[in-house]
Amino acid sequence: MARILDKTKARKRRHFRVRKKINGNPENPRLNVYRSLRHIYAQIIDDTSRRTLVFASTLDPSLKEQLSSTGNKEAARLVGELLAKRALEKGINTVLFDRGGFLYHGRVKSLAEGARSQGLKF
Repeated sequence: MARILDKTKARKRRHFRVRKKINGNPENPRLNVYRSLRHIYAQIIDDTSRRTLVFASTLDPSLKEQLSSTGNKEAARLVGELLAKRALEKGINTVLFDRGGFLYHGRVKSLAEGARSQGLKF
């Protein structure tokens, strides 16, 4: 139990360290990623007005029917593609990528590649 808490504290420390440098604004909002064991969540945030502009996750009803499992790289790629489509519909072309203290590897990387494949720039 203590090891899990240490890992969580370390991830949060990394996230705060990155957040000191990354700040989303209306021209370049922040794409934030959070992953749990079962799901992955992504949102595009304007930090100046403190509003979430676009949101997508594996819990989204439009993705639920396409996914056999929600905790794999394929699901993360589909979430990235859905997020990018929604962002482009709202006129958001470029974002700052905030990996949330997670390594840029596996599901986080798949989400980013899915978003890039649909035309989102970061």
